[in-house]
Amino acid sequence: MEETTKRELVLHVNGERRSIVTRQAETLLFVLRDGLGLTGAKPGCLNGDCGACTVLVDGTPIKSCMMLAIETVGKEITTIEGLDDAPIQHAFVRHFAFQCGYCTPGFIMNAHALIERHPGADQATIQEWLESNICRCTSYQEIEAAVKEALEAKKADI
Repeated sequence: MEETTKRELVLHVNGERRSIVTRQAETLLFVLRDGLGLTGAKPGCLNGDCGACTVLVDGTPIKSCMMLAIETVGKEITTIEGLDDAPIQHAFVRHFAFQCGYCTPGFIMNAHALIERHPGADQATIQEWLESNICRCTSYQEIEAAVKEALEAKKADI
């Protein structure tokens, strides 16, 4: 019976066309991790609260534990593996904006989308965007400093 619920999906992940046979009810998180070997998005709460599984779908930050993989057919998925040396990644390192690192990919993906969509973001906008991710190890001061640095770099490029 289970074989009839599987289907081939063609996904566009990090600029590549990827084909996978999976259950129609499988979340994007587990298709990325278990099916495609892209383990940057992390399983945390598995109910959309923590943000450790954040990826971009057509440039929008999405908690991949809450989205079915089949919903992303025809859309562009970007994972932490696909950011390709984005300024926010370097800013996180320079500001020590992580400790254990488990939540870091989700924060980086969310911050990258913020910078792309709102290059002139003020403090309130930064805080609002960061509320969708949780870190249990470090304060948010370092994360905010990294986001502000990357925003300044983006403004200089515009």
